[in-house]
Amino acid sequence: MSRFALTGARILAGDVFVENHALVIAGGKIEAIVPQAPQGCDHIALHGGDLLPGFIDIQVNGGGGVLFNDQTTVEGIAAIGAAHRRFGTTGFLPTLISDDIKVMDRAIDAVEQAIAHGLPGVLGIHLEGPFLNPARAGIHDPGHFRTIDDDLIERLTRLKGGRTVITLAPERAPPGAIRKLAARGALVCAGHSAADYAQTKAALAEGVRGFTHLFNAMTPFTSREPGMVGAALDDSASWCGIIADLHHVHPTSLAVALRAKTPGHIFLVTDAMSTVGSHQKTFMLGKTKITAADGRLTGPDGTLAGSDLDMATAVRNMIAAVHCTPEAAIAMASAAPASFLGLQGNHGRIAPGLAADLVHVNRAAGDAMAVLATWIAGVRA
Repeated sequence: MSRFALTGARILAGDVFVENHALVIAGGKIEAIVPQAPQGCDHIALHGGDLLPGFIDIQVNGGGGVLFNDQTTVEGIAAIGAAHRRFGTTGFLPTLISDDIKVMDRAIDAVEQAIAHGLPGVLGIHLEGPFLNPARAGIHDPGHFRTIDDDLIERLTRLKGGRTVITLAPERAPPGAIRKLAARGALVCAGHSAADYAQTKAALAEGVRGFTHLFNAMTPFTSREPGMVGAALDDSASWCGIIADLHHVHPTSLAVALRAKTPGHIFLVTDAMSTVGSHQKTFMLGKTKITAADGRLTGPDGTLAGSDLDMATAVRNMIAAVHCTPEAAIAMASAAPASFLGLQGNHGRIAPGLAADLVHVNRAAGDAMAVLATWIAGVRA
């Protein structure tokens, strides 16, 4: 079906909902938003609900019973993507938690193969570590931690056809390393870090583009030392990912961050583990047993271990608990991550010329939003 029109649903066109219009799709792209479906193309009636831009998740460790660290293969990536599409995610970065360099090599190769084969939704890779600070390790295994060097900079930025996000602790990076990573096209994020405000500002000046899971595993904002959180919220050019499962960050902290940060520069991430889209309740992260209970994933000592969160639930939480408008919450899951990745010219909004990456929900309001269908490049998934 090369050209067709979706009818019968409200359409979030840009940042406003449009009623009684048809969305025309041709060749995997959005062709037009028009009052009536044109003659000469197939019509698909949606019978109500809302059409939204597909969600983009920059931090996806696993899903569908698969953890990327354990299955650094095209098949593993496909299983993770399929699990998250059920919750409206049409674009994602498989995320590798701190591991051995040989595992990182396999992960990059798998993502490159997935992109080359046209696996739906794969936009690149996120390497979360192992260049982190043991003082803010979280659930990461400090046994894998190391210092980045020129050889690794070249080795880890070799992905073709997609984006590479690298999370590191800037205070542990050699002088010039962040600049070299950025020059090779990597999107550098600060996280799992004990950097103070001054160190974080220096890292921003060197090329840090964003912050991984704001508030978590970083120095907090205090009265006399703004810390990494203060630097992140004060900087107008950078982006912040945030986990809106209401366990990692309190709703009031989420609301304050939204008011403080540059509009459009906070995006939702799930930090999802293998339990999402699965009946799995326990799994092994390296040598550590992780347990899912009451919406939380924790290690034996109670440390949060990623999340059991999907993107649709993150959007619902922002609407119901943080009192964002549906339009604002949806933008945090679509337009904002697309901009962070530099993909706003093809992803993140419903507008003519952009990829037909879409999610159909029963209604984009409160905590009742349920995903009914998704399309990636105009193909229903």
